[in-house]
Amino acid sequence: MQKNIKKKVVVGMSGGVDSSVAAYLLKEQGYDVIGVTMQIWQDEENTVQEENGGCCGLSAVDDARRVAQQLDIPYYVMNFKKEFRENVMDYFVEEYLQGHTPNPCIACNRYVKWESLLRRSMEIGADYIATGHYARIRRLPNGRYTIYSSAAAAKDQTYALYNLTQEQLAHTLMPVGEYTKDEIRDIAQKIGLKVANKPDSQEICFVPDDDYAAFIEAYSGKKLPKGNFVTADGKIAGTHQGIIHYTIGQRRGLNLSVGHRIFVTGIRPESNEVVIGENEDLFQKKVTAQKVNFMSVPGIEDEMRVTAKIRYNHKGSPATVRMTGEDRIECIFDEPQRAITPGQALVFYDADGNVAGGGTICT
Repeated sequence: MQKNIKKKVVVGMSGGVDSSVAAYLLKEQGYDVIGVTMQIWQDEENTVQEENGGCCGLSAVDDARRVAQQLDIPYYVMNFKKEFRENVMDYFVEEYLQGHTPNPCIACNRYVKWESLLRRSMEIGADYIATGHYARIRRLPNGRYTIYSSAAAAKDQTYALYNLTQEQLAHTLMPVGEYTKDEIRDIAQKIGLKVANKPDSQEICFVPDDDYAAFIEAYSGKKLPKGNFVTADGKIAGTHQGIIHYTIGQRRGLNLSVGHRIFVTGIRPESNEVVIGENEDLFQKKVTAQKVNFMSVPGIEDEMRVTAKIRYNHKGSPATVRMTGEDRIECIFDEPQRAITPGQALVFYDADGNVAGGGTICT
């Protein structure tokens, strides 16, 4: 196999095992590899950045730099603070203020990890960017690029990547997608990487303590007022602490004594109300989504049978999708789905398991 000596690739290195092994695999395949860590954390004290860890903290830079030295590849830190604040943090806060539950990783992937990093990488002469995501890229007979599931089904990250453009996919490599997580850790151990057993980060990187409400109030400078818990028919059931504390399907933390389990079934920012109801009230077949991005297909002329997911850890369920507007789709599931949540992504897959497209859930 002839090596790609002249192909230059910038690998986004978070200091974790996946991106570290991605850099190693690409170097082994003959690529001219450059390691880059995207500095996205804002202007907090160093001690705070250190505590946050994940892909944002100073420890990520230290780990990535050590890996780059081991692999004998150039390494740089690129400042993407402005892009991250505008496209991820501002978006995250605004969505919560509107009563939605956003997925900031999807926004970060599209607008920071790809759009901004790819642009800067091309400016320095790179042919590709690469990440440690568990997904694979293929080019279809229709000429379009798409993403499909990785060899590690339990780690599959295609859902969070549905929003990538054709141009971005054409210049992206995802070598980790061919391996399971255990195989990636084994490779890291065999080549002596100190990050081989580094745990995966779980929380949203800029809200490390998972206290979304406190972060939103501090970031926005707004103290969200309390309001009423109401039933679907308008009866007041108690007082909530502010709509940013709640999401569709939530049961814990409501502090309401009604004698049985109740759940958040709706959020009404215009009246500052949180709607509560029974578990069965959370099930519905129809969902609409906007800001649609198509991947394996250029669009939908009539309707399309798919497997659709309504959240990252949703297994997916058979459905039919059709366009209802220029940038709006309707998805009808064969069976009712629980807790469809505005702000999350609806991602649908074609019969071959490729990401066909997706959009942001609005109802």
